[in-house]
Amino acid sequence: MNETEKVHCLIIGSGPAGYTAAIYAARANLKPVLYQGLQPGGQLTITTEVENYPGYPNGIMGPQMMVDFEQQAQRMGADIRWGLATKVDFSSQPFRVEIDEEKWIEASSVIIATGASAKWLGLESEQRLNGHGVSACAVCDGFFFKNQEVAIVGAGDTACEEALYLSKLCTFVHMFIRKGEMRASKVMQERVMKTANIKVYFNTDTVEILGEHKVDSVKIRNNKTNEESIIPLQAYFVAIGHHPNSDLFKGLLDMDEQGYLITQPDSTRTNIPGVFACGDVQDKIYRQAVSAAGSGCMAALDAERYLGAMGIH
Repeated sequence: MNETEKVHCLIIGSGPAGYTAAIYAARANLKPVLYQGLQPGGQLTITTEVENYPGYPNGIMGPQMMVDFEQQAQRMGADIRWGLATKVDFSSQPFRVEIDEEKWIEASSVIIATGASAKWLGLESEQRLNGHGVSACAVCDGFFFKNQEVAIVGAGDTACEEALYLSKLCTFVHMFIRKGEMRASKVMQERVMKTANIKVYFNTDTVEILGEHKVDSVKIRNNKTNEESIIPLQAYFVAIGHHPNSDLFKGLLDMDEQGYLITQPDSTRTNIPGVFACGDVQDKIYRQAVSAAGSGCMAALDAERYLGAMGIH
């Protein structure tokens, strides 16, 4: 068994929430240690331009923005490391977290910022054109396709919300639904059906997203008649859900049926005192970089108060 390292504040995950928590925790002299996980920078590293984050008047590329966040956290004194949390023991203080299946960290407080991953259809073209017309966030990327024709796939409330959002920006929205009905609430379904520039296609599968360097059309198939057709468009939005990266905490922390960690109202506290959750792993409503960063700040402040009450400074 390797040696155990002791830290005041351990942060798991490195998107806007994790890095912001590190900035605040470092400024509070909590000497935070942050492990970046499998995807340093989180979902923003697979986006291209970010135009809706305050403070970047000309926009910024997602990966560069996360480098900026990381460098700021390091300048404040956060210890940022490459590594993945592979096991946790929250049964007693100090908490124990295993890194890369080889090293254990003992932490007086833990901030979970492991984020969520978009669910994809699994098409080769979807990954190849990701960031070049294929997106999993209409609110993030819809603006780039103003006055253009786009498609969205999904059947739930989020897909309907995003279709309606796109309908205000784009000339026409094609909405593909795999089954013969939507999962969305009746109100959302009615809104979509009443919107003149949204066309809903039931029993429709996406065969391939077409385009060399950017999306130029999509091939669809009616799964009842097997009839195929090609629709010219400039963007393809995937809205079939997200999966919170919370598997590590199953059976330990309270989560909803989808796996999102449940935090107490107006706080980032989980059901275990000293363990906090922020960002997309506990937010299935907003899912924006700026709201994740805000909850990262909250988590660091909550951790600082918790450690102060324990007499740890």
